[in-house]
Amino acid sequence: MTADEAAPPGVDISTPSIARVYDFMVGGKDHFAVDRMAAQRALEIMPDAQEAGRACRAFLRRVVRFLAADAGVRQFLDIGSGLPTETNVHQVAHAVDPEARVVYADIDPMVLVHGRALLAGDDTTALIEADIRSPEGILGHPVVRERLDFTQPVGLLLFSILHHLHDTEDPGAIAATLRDALPPGSYLAIIHFWDPGMSTPRRQ
Repeated sequence: MTADEAAPPGVDISTPSIARVYDFMVGGKDHFAVDRMAAQRALEIMPDAQEAGRACRAFLRRVVRFLAADAGVRQFLDIGSGLPTETNVHQVAHAVDPEARVVYADIDPMVLVHGRALLAGDDTTALIEADIRSPEGILGHPVVRERLDFTQPVGLLLFSILHHLHDTEDPGAIAATLRDALPPGSYLAIIHFWDPGMSTPRRQ
């Protein structure tokens, strides 16, 4: 998108969006000038950020393919799913089993607009507006309860989301609440950035 293009209703293009900056990093097209500026600043600090973004997408594909093809998982909950891009969770899962069920959860208005347009007419996949900081709200959401069977294994995906939470929001407890709700045989996959800080400078 160019800077003079109109944003969908409810989308703020005066402030960078995590989802849109990430979309830029992985080679997507759904971002604005303010997001590209933020991405360029990030690249000044971490020059391999785009490579890291692509590696995250590749990991997503490997995880979902393994869970669907080798572990027999047929339902997925992807929290903080971000903007639709190449080979989304439902596409990878459906390549193994077209009946696999996927629920995406995100809070970004642009993600919701694009995701719902992409998934229109897909009875196996849904997108809900939800905030990971309210894990009970996600677990009890009517769409989650309708689409996912919590008596059967679930693939819970927390990709590049927990590191956006402040320590005061207790991301560990949030992840534990979600994990503890999973039935036996389920899997939890996490991508989490780590800043080693000055205490371990050689790992930076």
